[in-house]
Amino acid sequence: MPDELLKYKIGISLIPGIGSINAKKLVAYTGSVEGVFKEKKKNLVKIPGIGGYLADNIVNQQVLNIAEKEIDFINRYEIHCSFYLDEAYPARLKNCEDAPVILFFKGAVDFNQAKVLSIVGTRNATDYGKECCNKLIADLKSRKHQVIIVSGLAYGIDICAHRAALKNGFDTVAVLGHGLSTIYPPLHKPMAKEICKQGALLTDFISPTLPDRSNFVKRNRIIAGLADATIVVESGIKGGALITADIAGSYNRDVLAYPGRANDSYSKGANWLIKTNKAALIESVEDLEYHLGWDMPLKEAVSMQTQMFIELSAEEQLIANMLREQGELPIDLLCLRINMPVSKVSAMLLNLEFAGLVRSLPGKVYRLVR
Repeated sequence: MPDELLKYKIGISLIPGIGSINAKKLVAYTGSVEGVFKEKKKNLVKIPGIGGYLADNIVNQQVLNIAEKEIDFINRYEIHCSFYLDEAYPARLKNCEDAPVILFFKGAVDFNQAKVLSIVGTRNATDYGKECCNKLIADLKSRKHQVIIVSGLAYGIDICAHRAALKNGFDTVAVLGHGLSTIYPPLHKPMAKEICKQGALLTDFISPTLPDRSNFVKRNRIIAGLADATIVVESGIKGGALITADIAGSYNRDVLAYPGRANDSYSKGANWLIKTNKAALIESVEDLEYHLGWDMPLKEAVSMQTQMFIELSAEEQLIANMLREQGELPIDLLCLRINMPVSKVSAMLLNLEFAGLVRSLPGKVYRLVR
């Protein structure tokens, strides 16, 4: 993208006090990301949620100088950027209200692949936890699933998930709690280089950002938002894995957890998720397939597809054709593609879902059963 436009896209994410929700609101009200910085203060203060203090921060425009320096880093190290209005921005994440305005990543991966899983857990992984993680990913390969594995490059379960993904030929995404000018922990630099060849390092922080504790909590929303489901493999009663699971639940995404022994401190968090119905119990890849609807019998699928062409109305057939062509789509994008209002499409999708022809996925995403 042109550097001038990119400057504004990075700059809006850096305005003090303006989070991702307000940033998107500003773009909507002013008509463009450039318009945010060119709008007068007297008009900015009229935007809901933007008072005098935040308006001053916007018109100050010092963040644009920082953005220009970041562009130099991006060009020097061939970093990719994805703004939330770009077509290539991860569709699952875009459906999350607090999704980052801009993402920076090193590597090459299709974030909108049909199947994406986040795997998180304790930094003090036991042999049991590592075995669960390794076996799940190996079984996904043996059952011919094409999956992106997302995690956080931390010690324990995170690095185990990345390593197993690479070993089994899956793309993997490491979501960082800092900028791309460094890798934390430093011990994982070799793994980070491998991930760039078969996946991506991803962050919403500009390059100089240090790995502060609060940043890792913030990045968990990306880990949860990128995936169809978050799988917890061992967790203490407190920790980042439980935070990620809670965020995934708030996004209406599936959360699954491996159970552990009652007296094992590194399983207390996972057991608590299951006990409080915040996560479904998982013991095998078959459980995962069941909960995510990945084990559709071929015979039933053929029967449904035959039924589809006989009984659908012209408008329902239009929806089915679009979903067949695209694989899966968020409802807002589906409405845009077929030029129908959301209220009408919602009703037809509900009928198709009741008929077993369409599957509803987290984040108001729909997929044709086939």
